[in-house]
Amino acid sequence: MKTGQKLWTREELILAINLYCKLPFGRLHNSNPEIIKLSNLINRTASAVAYKLVNFASLDPSLQVRGIKGAANASKLDAEIWNEFYNNWNLLPYESEKLLANFQHTTVEILNHIPETELHREGLTREQLVKVRVNQSFFRSSILASYNNTCCITGITQPELLVAGHIKPWSVDEKNRLNPQNGIAINALHDKAFESGFITITPDYKIKISPSLLKQKESRSIEDYFLKLDNKDIILPSKFLPDIEFLKYHNEFRFRF
Repeated sequence: MKTGQKLWTREELILAINLYCKLPFGRLHNSNPEIIKLSNLINRTASAVAYKLVNFASLDPSLQVRGIKGAANASKLDAEIWNEFYNNWNLLPYESEKLLANFQHTTVEILNHIPETELHREGLTREQLVKVRVNQSFFRSSILASYNNTCCITGITQPELLVAGHIKPWSVDEKNRLNPQNGIAINALHDKAFESGFITITPDYKIKISPSLLKQKESRSIEDYFLKLDNKDIILPSKFLPDIEFLKYHNEFRFRF
């Protein structure tokens, strides 16, 4: 560390990882308004925050698989906080959002644009509802950022038409509900087909169409929206590659053979 530089705190690093999850890989630069906003919040330069995000990229396994190294100066504390976050997707996203709200002197409800009318006014039920909404928002932001707001099946780039779909269903794997490697950016039609098992994604990231649809070659709509996609590569995310084990689960237990 250079003379005069101050050490990063655990809270600052958690906020930095929170932002890392929400930004496309190609936008980890010091002119990004979101990076400037965080830098002002924690009293650091935008360049320092951007560099820290690139440090985290060097710790991201999905980038390592693709040969993207990021910066090579991640500290021991960087690695510790990264691993804590990466191994606790069911806990740290919500905790990091509460921390961010605290730094901004607001509430997690306001930060995540949750209308008061949608919540019970007191008790555990309210807290549970807030946590679900915050987690859903975090997951969607992380997935769309990873895929650069692009449907992995069709290439559609209109965010309003995209959902953050789960590979291993929400109801099946509580621990990985918020794990970005258990998500894909996908349009609503193909998300429903994926959820219902009419399409799947193989461990080598190819689209596979269910035989029940392949039989419907006489249907122009099925041909256009599904059959033409069979065996094509998905559009890969810039970070948080879909976990192969989750894809294998979907292939084996969700896909309609």
